[in-house]
Amino acid sequence: MDDLLGPAEVAALQRSLAAAAPAPGLDRLHGVVPELNALSLRGRTDVLATALTVSYPSYAEAAAAYRAALKDESFKGWIIWPVSESSVTLALAGEDPGDFDDALDLLAELTPRLTSEFAIRRLLAADMDRTLARARTWTRDPDPHVRRLASEGTRAYLPWAIRVPGLLENPEATLPLLDALRDDPSEDVRRSVANHLNDIARHAPEVTVRTCARWLDSPSRYTDRLVRHSLRTLVKKAHPGALSLLGFEPAEIRVDGLCTSTPAITLPGRLRFGFTLTNTGSTAAKLAVDYVVHYVKARGGSAPAVFKLAVLNLEPGESRALSASHALHQMTTRRHYAGTHRLEIQVNGIRNGSLAFEVDLADPV
Repeated sequence: MDDLLGPAEVAALQRSLAAAAPAPGLDRLHGVVPELNALSLRGRTDVLATALTVSYPSYAEAAAAYRAALKDESFKGWIIWPVSESSVTLALAGEDPGDFDDALDLLAELTPRLTSEFAIRRLLAADMDRTLARARTWTRDPDPHVRRLASEGTRAYLPWAIRVPGLLENPEATLPLLDALRDDPSEDVRRSVANHLNDIARHAPEVTVRTCARWLDSPSRYTDRLVRHSLRTLVKKAHPGALSLLGFEPAEIRVDGLCTSTPAITLPGRLRFGFTLTNTGSTAAKLAVDYVVHYVKARGGSAPAVFKLAVLNLEPGESRALSASHALHQMTTRRHYAGTHRLEIQVNGIRNGSLAFEVDLADPV
């Protein structure tokens, strides 16, 4: 990922801008190339954005250069990220109050070439009401990239992006955007809406549940899938309201024979397990079946993580045998440690059954 902004991309950025609107300061881009090797993609973006910021004496001149470069279809890809960030920096630093609104327009023009979802965060932090008002106009834009920006750029926990305190303090502020986009013809836009509402569930679960309930009261052909995706974190957390909305009511269920054929695993490896579910109640049951892995932490103790397994219906007295396997290997997002781990089965939010398994690390080469 870091190499998405390397020397070749910097050269392409410099060529595009020099051809569109020559500026003496653009030579600074070449000067920062040696700094990039030790930096992450985000760090490289910041260095290049700073170089662009000092290359133009004002927001107006930078915006004119960027708009001229957009006439060339090759002006696209990851070079757009530092371009968008420098636009926001110059707009916020300028004395012309019109720069703020023009920067929002420019981000909408840039977003089809990559995305402006990261750069818009500082405009949200500076004036959330003003930025959200403009985002509402984007929900009617003919370009799906711009409509997606309205949802994705205003997510509470957008990956790689700065946090915007106002979005956390007022979780209902962005609901008009989601209402406008929930039936968008673009699947990418609808997926962004679901991810946005799932973000809200992390700090305001009742807002997410109420919104999904409201959408289910006036459904479209997209609503069921959208709601399931929006509630996925709350379902894993066994939130009663989320489970009920999806039809997963409390049920009388028995878990029998939970066992594993891989009680000792050396990384990388797979945990293989199986069990039988029985509906011991007198009515049919719709079941969300998940499993919980309790990972050993670096300093002892454990941390649970929930994974989806199956959705099924069981008639009274009916049993169903289920089996699955779970990969265990070192990842940048999860570091594994040796020791006794534990697995539980979760059905409609209730945990049933437990087994232990050992994890050993591979010998170093």
